[in-house]
Amino acid sequence: MAKPVSRQSQESPAARITREIITRLEAGTRPWVRPWRGTRTSRPLRACGVPYRGLNVFWLWLMADLCGFNSPYWMTYRQATQLGGQVRRGEKSTIAIFYKSYAKEVEAPVTGERTSEARRVLKAYAIFSADQVDGLPARYYPAPEITPVEPAGRQADLDAFFAAIPAQVRHHGDEAYYEPTADRITMPSPTLFMGFDHYYATLAHELSHWSGHDSRLARDLKGRFGTSAYAAEELVAEMSSAMLGAELGLPVAHLDHHASYIDHWLTLLRDDERAILTAAAKAEEASSLLLKLGGRRTSIHDEHADVESGEADVDAAVARAA
Repeated sequence: MAKPVSRQSQESPAARITREIITRLEAGTRPWVRPWRGTRTSRPLRACGVPYRGLNVFWLWLMADLCGFNSPYWMTYRQATQLGGQVRRGEKSTIAIFYKSYAKEVEAPVTGERTSEARRVLKAYAIFSADQVDGLPARYYPAPEITPVEPAGRQADLDAFFAAIPAQVRHHGDEAYYEPTADRITMPSPTLFMGFDHYYATLAHELSHWSGHDSRLARDLKGRFGTSAYAAEELVAEMSSAMLGAELGLPVAHLDHHASYIDHWLTLLRDDERAILTAAAKAEEASSLLLKLGGRRTSIHDEHADVESGEADVDAAVARAA
């Protein structure tokens, strides 16, 4: 899953919000039920407890989802200080929007008569989630709706397998994604999953993305698929995680719920009959790399090395990742 692009200078509030929403839509919406337990949804609230209205509701929901914020409260830096809090060093603000009304004097083109017209201009101000602020009163940090409980199904051998892969993994928020620029995987806490098998399967999917970094398999699909490269990369990750699931005994049924990508994949495959061959080969490379890094080798890999799965490239990627 892609993260929003960096904020651009001199960009209007409307342009920024539109750009972020387009980025989200292009990355594929996620309407399915995730394999982890969600948190209660609340309308975004101002520091005083008054709900935001209009587009601010959906915009702040989007920002909270992208950043993994749980508190519904948002506030300015000054408001946080007045409440006894301190915005943590390095935290980035987002915006809330409002219309500012003003009167403009205009001159009629024929009569020259001057009148005053009421106009509105869209403005924005910087705000922070309460989750970015330390020291606020307890009411700004609502207790989790679900008491964290480790799910069933944890396996020492799978813990060891994933721990052996030298990927940077942080547990934060309630969304799973890989950031190529930071070369980092973000996962929800295992306590939010229905079972550890689904946690492992989701991690396998994100690690499949991780395998394509320039320092490993250097999986650049833009030249091959152009504007469909994102959909192609998701297809590679889906197929790779399915292969890992087969090798490690993980469930793959939840992968079928990625309905938001199906239309993209259908277009991709209809336009290029060899696209599935490329995706499968890239998925084989990705799963082979992860299996080697995790200390697993299968009879398939041993018997057919350097034939279909690009074992030479995988071995080089293992050396770079180690």
